[in-house]
Amino acid sequence: MPVSHSLEARLQTVEDRLAIYNLLAMHPLSADTGERELIEAIYTDQVVFDRGADLEGAHGREAMAQLVDRDEHHTAIAGGLAHFGNLPLVDIDGDIAVAISYLALITPDAQGEPRELANHGVSQGYRIHRVLANRWTLERGDDGWRIASRTLLPADGSGPALDLLRDAGRSHIRTNAGESQ
Repeated sequence: MPVSHSLEARLQTVEDRLAIYNLLAMHPLSADTGERELIEAIYTDQVVFDRGADLEGAHGREAMAQLVDRDEHHTAIAGGLAHFGNLPLVDIDGDIAVAISYLALITPDAQGEPRELANHGVSQGYRIHRVLANRWTLERGDDGWRIASRTLLPADGSGPALDLLRDAGRSHIRTNAGESQ
């Protein structure tokens, strides 16, 4: 049986989804510039950032700002660091949303062979440093949607990343069954 939603409820869902897309699109800008103002605009006060066992994460907005304010991070920025994400899969349940996406960390390839691309100049190319599966939890507050937690898993064919992706796809299908009918 199709699910019936009011026009207002459907419009709110569209507005929420667009706000979440824009919020997640701000992440690469904040990471690739190290701008404190951008960090403060997208994370909750108590954000939890889990980068796995091999890399330090952060707990709280101030810790996030300090993470991207490190000399090491600014060295990566100066080296051409680019966080390249995809359009996330988003599921919204009231004031909480979960988004699943990929993120590629890309840098210029200083050792690459210069190549010309017609009408686009010469480049040594770029190197994909790593690709990650992301699980974002977002919360809506008085100031709009903000990132409350983020977990990164290497997209390396291992169980945890595959489980995250499979679970997200299945959950999305179950959650949204009937919405398009």
